[in-house]
Amino acid sequence: MQSRKDVTKLPDLGTTRGRVTPQRTRRPVYVDLLPPCNAGCPAGENIQNWLYLIKRGRAQDAWRQLTDDNPFPAIHGRVCYHPCEVACNRAELDQSVSIHAVERYLGDLAIENGWTYDKPSHHTGKKVLVIGAGPSGLSAAYHLARLGHEVEIRDGSDRPGGMMRWGIPEYRLPRDVLDAEIDRLVDLGVTITCNHPVHDLAAEVAEGGFDACFIAIGAHLSKKVDIPAQDTSKLVDAVGFLRDVAGGGRPLIGRKVAVYGGGNTAMDAARTAVRLGADETTIIYRRTREQMPAHQDEAEAAEQEGVKINWLQTITEVGDDLTVEIMELDEDGRPRGTGRFERLDADTVIMAVGQKPDTGFLHNIHGLRFDDDTLQVDPRTLMSDVPGIFAGGDAVPSERTVTVGTGHGKKAAHNIHMYLSAGQVVEPTKHPMAGFDKLNLWYFRDSDSQRTQPEMDPETRLSAFEEIVGGLSPDQALFEAQRCLSCGNCFECDGCLGACPEDAVIKLGKGHRYRFDYDKCTGCATCFEQCPVHAIEMVPEGVALPPDLTSAAQSHEASTRNGI
Repeated sequence: MQSRKDVTKLPDLGTTRGRVTPQRTRRPVYVDLLPPCNAGCPAGENIQNWLYLIKRGRAQDAWRQLTDDNPFPAIHGRVCYHPCEVACNRAELDQSVSIHAVERYLGDLAIENGWTYDKPSHHTGKKVLVIGAGPSGLSAAYHLARLGHEVEIRDGSDRPGGMMRWGIPEYRLPRDVLDAEIDRLVDLGVTITCNHPVHDLAAEVAEGGFDACFIAIGAHLSKKVDIPAQDTSKLVDAVGFLRDVAGGGRPLIGRKVAVYGGGNTAMDAARTAVRLGADETTIIYRRTREQMPAHQDEAEAAEQEGVKINWLQTITEVGDDLTVEIMELDEDGRPRGTGRFERLDADTVIMAVGQKPDTGFLHNIHGLRFDDDTLQVDPRTLMSDVPGIFAGGDAVPSERTVTVGTGHGKKAAHNIHMYLSAGQVVEPTKHPMAGFDKLNLWYFRDSDSQRTQPEMDPETRLSAFEEIVGGLSPDQALFEAQRCLSCGNCFECDGCLGACPEDAVIKLGKGHRYRFDYDKCTGCATCFEQCPVHAIEMVPEGVALPPDLTSAAQSHEASTRNGI
């Protein structure tokens, strides 16, 4: 065994506070990693951060953090299918954080208190035309306006909102909520011109002196399906049906209604038919429940309201009644006919077999490419093959949801900004993700299950189009926020401060986190091993950080300077 005298003569040793320590071969670095909820959000929200601010009692700051990415929290809190919650690490412990419910709470709180956006501090002198006042177009206009650009939205409808207004029923999205979120954009300086369909894009751009254009038209045209029909008066287009009802119409549909299709539009049409007084409403879908494109929550809500769903059936003829063929799945999981038929009574058949955008007005623009009726763009930047023309939402190949459209608007706006500023677009570096396996859960205790939103009884809610789901109370919203594990992001638990044997961790004050004193640090990794959220990485001494970790470390450094 070596004596202490022998040890002090070894060359690879250093001294810390008078004690002999090994020379450091690796060092700890504070980082902000990407939480799975953030990664799963199509709108690109910094969910972990705004939940953290709620935990700190800073609700308005939380709303401002949220609306840095998404201007519609009161809308998304109601209609988003919350893929963030599917990704949430908390689900591995008990249940995911009810992120959408807390988002709605913030959105409603902002409307109640009249919170508004800060006006842009400067103006670039650039003008951008946005075609379409749906979620994608409104989102792009919002972000472009905040970046200092002059923005005008032109839309063919008489009121803005796109499918949020004309496709989503009021029992899911009250129109006063939609109007409040849109009015805030107008107050910011966005010009919205309705009843202005665009027929000649080149002429619109030239006459208006626009420097760039974002195509954000919705999928308002119903796809056609070839079904023999002796009585075409029974056939109703789902998009037109929902639009009529959203505009205040109450179409006569009879006692028995059949809805053909398995998407979210089919579910909305069926639930609307029930509210219009149909005694029997049946959805007919040619595949199985597992293959259904509608979100599971929507199908379950429809069934709770008395809608019957006939799986593995397809309509083959419309006469005095419906002829449907029983389907089966082949070895590849595709539906095929069995030659067995049934007859169903129906006074009205609502066709909900899919929608497409009307991109015909773009086909005279040389250089644009199309895939059927959607415009082809670079998925990283959303710019088409024609410089200065961008597109998103339903106009491009994508999942057709409000949240995806909103995310497209944000992405397009920032790339349009770079295009107008530097003539090119650059994709930002993503931080590494903090998966469940990276967490050290010693700090967290089990909690009660997530707080649920109040919901109107199915029998009561069928008599009108009143909103059926309520919001969280302030205490419930705080409880949900406190369940967040803050994956990959320091929340100042002081674990590293208390664990460091060399006093190499320096606390910078509330909200400013910590930094390392590398003159004292030995690289023992105690701080790293105890950090509950993996906000510390160990990197080899003298080796440059890879780009993703460099970005994550810079993010943390910015937070220490500015406070989180």
